[in-house]
Amino acid sequence: MASQLPALKALRAFEAAGRHGSFRLAAEELCVTESAVSHQVRRLERELGVALFVRRGRRVELSQAGALLHPVVKDAFDRLARGAALVRATGFSGELTLQVYVSVAVRWLLPRLYRFHDHHPDIAIRLSTSYRGWDFEEDFADCGLIYKKPPLESRYHYVPLFRVPVFPVLSPRLMEGRRLRPQDLARLRIIRIAPVDDDWQRWLEAAGVPGLEGRSGPRFDTYLLGFEAAVAGEGVVMAAEFLVRSDLETGRLVRPFALEVMQRGSWYLVFRKERRHDPRIKRLAAWLRREVAQDPLLARYAWTG
Repeated sequence: MASQLPALKALRAFEAAGRHGSFRLAAEELCVTESAVSHQVRRLERELGVALFVRRGRRVELSQAGALLHPVVKDAFDRLARGAALVRATGFSGELTLQVYVSVAVRWLLPRLYRFHDHHPDIAIRLSTSYRGWDFEEDFADCGLIYKKPPLESRYHYVPLFRVPVFPVLSPRLMEGRRLRPQDLARLRIIRIAPVDDDWQRWLEAAGVPGLEGRSGPRFDTYLLGFEAAVAGEGVVMAAEFLVRSDLETGRLVRPFALEVMQRGSWYLVFRKERRHDPRIKRLAAWLRREVAQDPLLARYAWTG
């Protein structure tokens, strides 16, 4: 199979020329002459027996065959570049960037992260809480502690950590000194956390009041903002106990109903499949699973195996 592969220089010249639509620009990128790029492309065309470009003066366009080949070659070079970067970055020490929601960082991870540093002083964890959504953003982090509903993405490796139940919480001021029934939520605003909005639907259906699902109310992108809005008396919000334990203990928030429902998704440590042998990520994954197993609120919901 290796003997059937075209020359790497020829493939490199073809990929750059196809991306730029110009032999001249490809030559500038590769630090060679334009004639050298043209020579390598002709060499590849002779070897494959097809024309890869349509020449239009100083511009070139991919032919039908070239358009078929180019994305394959580009993907191969991209994968090689990622592999080289991975080898440079991977080691038993150094900085590891972990994407984590600010709510989880403040309410759960930070109070126990010192234990990881005590056991692994050679690995510096840098937390990244700047993200565009709730999914893992591989361009900004090595791995992510995220909530994910099915389906899972095939290019990532997911280490399952736990799956938790959720329930409504609100400010004790909204209780007005009396016991609430699920139908009483009709007089309160429902605070929604956009990425987990289906938590409300599942709970209201289980409570027998699905007609309240369409009620309007504040919508936030993070749990932390939703919890603070609830503390301020803006409405009732759905929460997992491991994120509001301190609020419940201090009385800033109260839980009016015993009913709880399991979230549809699970919480994972996620990273690209190519990094599953990175020793730093493996040690972080093992530590996270131990912390979950030792947390009284999460242990019963921890994934095992």
